[in-house]
Amino acid sequence: MGLFSKFIAKIKGENSFTTSDWQELERELLASDIGPGLTQELLAMAHKVKSENAEAALIQTLTSHLSQKSRQLLTNPDGTTVVLVVGVNGTGKTTSVAKLAAHIKRSGASIIVAAGDTFRAAAVEQLQTWGGRIGVEVIAGKANGDPASVAYDAAKRAEEILADYLVIDTAGRLHNKSDLMNELEKVKRVVEKTSPVSEVLLTIDATTGQNGLAQARIFSESVNVTGIILTKLDGSARGGIALAIESELGIPIKWIGTGESESDFAAFDPEAYISGLLS
Repeated sequence: MGLFSKFIAKIKGENSFTTSDWQELERELLASDIGPGLTQELLAMAHKVKSENAEAALIQTLTSHLSQKSRQLLTNPDGTTVVLVVGVNGTGKTTSVAKLAAHIKRSGASIIVAAGDTFRAAAVEQLQTWGGRIGVEVIAGKANGDPASVAYDAAKRAEEILADYLVIDTAGRLHNKSDLMNELEKVKRVVEKTSPVSEVLLTIDATTGQNGLAQARIFSESVNVTGIILTKLDGSARGGIALAIESELGIPIKWIGTGESESDFAAFDPEAYISGLLS
């Protein structure tokens, strides 16, 4: 059942609500991770809308809170398109890098991947395994080495072979640590000595609720996030956090991940997303 199916059913089924009915509706909306601001707007809408117009009014309200920015991958027309993928550990960042690389390769473009999460040996090994599986070259360095050095080597390699894309995995320590943000800024500066960074994609775990919004806010202040990969958006994830992020920060969700396999990755479809919330 969609997040808002009960919302619509209540509006359609009752001509008047009791105070407890409104309180229950507010609790359900807050539990959907859309945030307090949008919750209050939807409650105000519910007070005014006629029951027969409830669904159309809800769709219009929700759609108005989605970002109007392009959801296409930003590219560099003059050389290698560099994509930084950032996010805290546990959000599916490294898996998303591999899935994005597979998607780009299927399009017929040439691509290199940089295993820049050097502080986590499992991340490097994971990308190398994925690289062998999907036939993509992975540039890696020493364990606990300098992530910026790995990124620079990858950028030089991409320049050497005229690769269409370079996708860089980055360190993912806790988002409230200034050293992580400084490291990400350093990686960006070093890479841009060779090629401009066209896209900075932030991975957000759909199950983390409002903490995902806090992560998006902090990362976007440090590295100018241009798009979001929303991961773990499966049957158990409420997914309302997508609305909260786009409504507050205006950052477009570009990709969604729904599982661990290569095929569990797709471009974000706003209409399908809104439909899923309702049905």
